[in-house]
Amino acid sequence: MSLPARRQVPDLDDLLCRGYRFALSLTHDPTQAEDLVQEGWLGVLRAKGPFTRAYLFKAIRNRFIDNYRRSKLVTTESLEDQPEIEMESETRFWSRQHVLVPLNGVLERALGQLKPRERAVIFLTAVEGWTAAEIAELLGCPRGTVLSMMYRSRLKLRQWLDPEDGGSQ
Repeated sequence: MSLPARRQVPDLDDLLCRGYRFALSLTHDPTQAEDLVQEGWLGVLRAKGPFTRAYLFKAIRNRFIDNYRRSKLVTTESLEDQPEIEMESETRFWSRQHVLVPLNGVLERALGQLKPRERAVIFLTAVEGWTAAEIAELLGCPRGTVLSMMYRSRLKLRQWLDPEDGGSQ
């Protein structure tokens, strides 16, 4: 069964570009991101689909976790050690007037300081527009955990990008 090549190419290009951006948000390294997309896409092809963004992202994420575990870089942060966090609305951080994209790689360095899972949550929310429930399904964790990660990640970014603000609401 083959579909017309013209119809597949734009969708495939878009899918792989989105997959690359997601992989880059996880690895923060263009070469590793390319490898992850290739490995993930091969996994999708071997499984014979479905050829959806969610399935490709899950394949990329699974390979990232496998590579991460293999290299013994996994660190854990107990959620019990975290104080209770009051949830803010998902759009509040991104709509703040003083949050501007800094020049000279400041944003890139700030994102590099986040844990890979935190970068993935920020990417999926801010760039791909996924909901907390969709991200929770992809990451295989409760929605509340995703909301906590969103909050903590945004707070860290706010502190790194605007030290004078100190993360105040």
